[in-house]
Amino acid sequence: MELYTLLREFADSWMLLFLFTVFIGVIVWAFRPGSTKAYEDTANIPFRHVDAPAPRKGDETAAPRGGDKPAATKEARA
Repeated sequence: MELYTLLREFADSWMLLFLFTVFIGVIVWAFRPGSTKAYEDTANIPFRHVDAPAPRKGDETAAPRGGDKPAATKEARA
C-alpha cells in the first residue's frame, strides 16, 4: 500500500472523527454553565474606564468621553 493511500484512508476515517470530536468539545466548552461570567466581563472591557456618559447631540457643555477633564487654566486650553 502506498503512503498516500494510507494517509488518505486515515484522513477520511479517524481524522474526521477526531476533528468532529474536537469541534463538539469546543462548542461544549464555549456554552458551559460557568462561562457566562467570564464572557460578560470580557464583553464589558471597552466600558471599564468610562466615567461620564456620552454627550448628547448638540450639547456643548458635556464632558468629553473617557473621563477626561477640561483644562483648568486658559494657558492649558490653548
